[in-house]
Amino acid sequence: MPDKFIRSTSTKKTMPRQARLDAPGFLQHVIARGAERTTIFCDNHDRKVFLDRLAVILEESHTQCYAWALLQNHFHLLLRTDSIPLSKVMRRLMTGYAVTFNRRYKRRGHLFQNRYKSVVCEENPYLLELIRYIHLNPVRAGLVKNIRELDTYSWCGHSTILGKRENPLIQDIEGVTSRADKSLPEQTVQYILKLFGDNVENARKKYRSFVKKGVAQGTRPDLQGGGLVRSAGGNPEGLLGRKKGQRENSDARILGSGVFVTEVIQKSRIDFPNVVLNKPSLEELTLKVTNHLGLAPKTLLSKARNRNVSTARAIISYLAVKEAGYNQKEIEKYLNISRIGVRNSISRGEKCGEICRQIWQKFK
Repeated sequence: MPDKFIRSTSTKKTMPRQARLDAPGFLQHVIARGAERTTIFCDNHDRKVFLDRLAVILEESHTQCYAWALLQNHFHLLLRTDSIPLSKVMRRLMTGYAVTFNRRYKRRGHLFQNRYKSVVCEENPYLLELIRYIHLNPVRAGLVKNIRELDTYSWCGHSTILGKRENPLIQDIEGVTSRADKSLPEQTVQYILKLFGDNVENARKKYRSFVKKGVAQGTRPDLQGGGLVRSAGGNPEGLLGRKKGQRENSDARILGSGVFVTEVIQKSRIDFPNVVLNKPSLEELTLKVTNHLGLAPKTLLSKARNRNVSTARAIISYLAVKEAGYNQKEIEKYLNISRIGVRNSISRGEKCGEICRQIWQKFK
């Protein structure tokens, strides 16, 4: 494992957190950190791999990304989901990246903290503030010295809005067509610039000026979570002395007014369609199965012969073919077994009905 992996020894205790809200169509500020503050991006190759995966998932799920920033041991995203819930988008993104990262650095175990943080945000007062806050993270973290360096920095969305760098979230994805003439990432950047004016060149100048003014604002704790005070605009004076029934509704998972909090809570109770975000990779499927059975993933690709390994191969074969839609030839090559071996594995996997159901449910 490279020396650059960094871990914190903090033993700070935290209170149990509420379940995340997953409401379609709302802005969500998402933060995910490495487990024990482990480094999750060691070099530019890691960052590119992450962004390539993010681009594909955003396109497949019709999720908009208004702002993003990659730091050493965590990342920020400002997303708006469509019909695919945020939990599925993030699970696919983080699990897939962790598998690739662990393979590259020959490491095992969790890469990310078990939970990512997400805050549902009211658009009108907070969209531009959050875009600025997220895009200034590299400055606050010392990854770039100033706004001038940030203008051409590759690993946050600021430079793409300015047109200084190609947008890495715009990908040529085989078999995927955009819902409009422009791709969704292009539409999103266009929408942001229109908030500053109709002329693109002038809009970019105004956007940059807006971001530059935020440098002096620092860490902005008022944008990092919800709650009663933050939902009231960060000013506690209007809340002091009020009876509970006179206060606006609030929720630590929501950043916005009391009316907005009520709306989000109501809409978060709506069930999403029971869909799977495209099909999981065979590596992701393997990780889920081996974690469930308490095995090391590498044992499945070896010639080891024991009951647990055989069961794992059977479940992977069954789920890959019957649920995820892979063909048998792909499984032969991946597991390095014969065609007859794949057929036998699928039959054995079908008999593990309850285990298969539990594992496949994790992809929904």
